[in-house]
Amino acid sequence: MAAAPGGKTTQMSAISKNETMITACEKNTIRAERLKYNLEKQGAKRVNVMKEDARKLDDYFSFDKILLDAPCSGSGTENIYSKNFTEELIERSVKVQEELLTKALKILKSGKEMVYSTCSILKEENENILNKILPKANAEIVPIEKELFRNIELLPTKIDGTICIVPSKLYEGFFVAKIRKK
Repeated sequence: MAAAPGGKTTQMSAISKNETMITACEKNTIRAERLKYNLEKQGAKRVNVMKEDARKLDDYFSFDKILLDAPCSGSGTENIYSKNFTEELIERSVKVQEELLTKALKILKSGKEMVYSTCSILKEENENILNKILPKANAEIVPIEKELFRNIELLPTKIDGTICIVPSKLYEGFFVAKIRKK
């Protein structure tokens, strides 16, 4: 969902040795073309690109796994210093994130897992979204092993098992949660 420019999509394809069928949604025409270009350049052969707003996917679709790297304010990046970083941006981002997560959980098969991530460190775009949407969707957090991040500074989160990386010289700040649909 919101797959352009394709870095994570090409990585998933590579990890699966091009054996997994991947559907990549991108609503913006120019970004969808960039996604296709990058997939071809990286040799990702089993990716179907849909120029579609993932929020509007037909409920007919059903997926075993979903990566929702949601559009966000970018508060974990240098975007926080931009004049475009406003309360309005955060509010718009939250609305889109809620809609995308709701759709993702609707089309995720029962018993299957997804990842929700943002490049934001704000609770409004992360924990608050999960606390609002997960109970309605009959979904739960699958704890991420913090040991995997032992040499990386973490911010505290309100939901056990989620990870929020501190922005630093080495890393942009980001949030990630693994979710299982019951």
